Amino acid sequence: MQRVGFITFPNFGAMGLAMLSTFEHANLTKGEQVYEVTLLSETGGPVGSSAGFSVMTEPFGEDVFDTLIVGASTRLAEPTPGVVDFIRRSMRTARRIAASCTGAFALAAAGALDGRRATTHWLFARDLASRYPKLKIDADRIFVIDGPIWTSAGVTASIDLALAMVEKDLGAEITRMVARKMVVYHRRSGGQSQFSTLLELEPKSDRIQRVLDYAGRNLKSALSVEELAGAAALSPRQFSRAFRTETGQSPAKAVEHLRVEAARVLIEQGRHSMDAIAEETGFGDRERMRRAFLRTLGQSPQTVRRNAKAA
Repeated sequence: MQRVGFITFPNFGAMGLAMLSTFEHANLTKGEQVYEVTLLSETGGPVGSSAGFSVMTEPFGEDVFDTLIVGASTRLAEPTPGVVDFIRRSMRTARRIAASCTGAFALAAAGALDGRRATTHWLFARDLASRYPKLKIDADRIFVIDGPIWTSAGVTASIDLALAMVEKDLGAEITRMVARKMVVYHRRSGGQSQFSTLLELEPKSDRIQRVLDYAGRNLKSALSVEELAGAAALSPRQFSRAFRTETGQSPAKAVEHLRVEAARVLIEQGRHSMDAIAEETGFGDRERMRRAFLRTLGQSPQTVRRNAKAA
């Protein structure tokens, strides 16, 4: 039987507990208790959620867990010395250590992410990278596995992480059965992307939103400032000023991000050549696409395709 310890914090999000259902359903599917889950906190006792209910927890002790998972809190606070010390001790004894969402900050504070790739909720990715420069943030992934350290993005991404753990332990067929029982994807399509460029830009007016929609439908076009300004019924100068004010980006940078996003989806699907994808998404040639990927994602199209195949 594998022991799973799950660290909770005051004001934890209720959805954060959903990943534990994956281990519950794995037990039910196997017809035996493969996983034993223990809720933990520094002092033990009841820990309140942001939804208003509490869960009972066991205090940190000398128990050894096969898998230690650091949960998230809706309040981004520095982990206490007790939490950091417990994670460091567990790094010497646990087979794997994981964090969901903002739990990655606690792992980073304990040094568990030094020199490793990791992810977290996209809202906090830049903050995590600036606080802990020894790690490499892969802010676009649903989850990242780097050796014995596992991290996931926010909310439902922790379910994807737990399913990956079950697959590692029990195989793909059991995991597919668990996913069907939970009515979730065994593996998400679309390359495990956790957010879209359109969501990140969040324009404040319908006029700029229409321009983004127009750009998304016409990626093969040049999409010059003049063309986009025409779609917005503004002069190029007025449009550039309004676009940057509302989105925080230049039109050229936003268009590049839209192209990279569209190209990445096609690359991860694996059905088209790099040259065809570069042409379809408006880059024109694969070298321009490669440079844009390095600027935007920090990795080449070839690396994206390899990672998608591995996932």
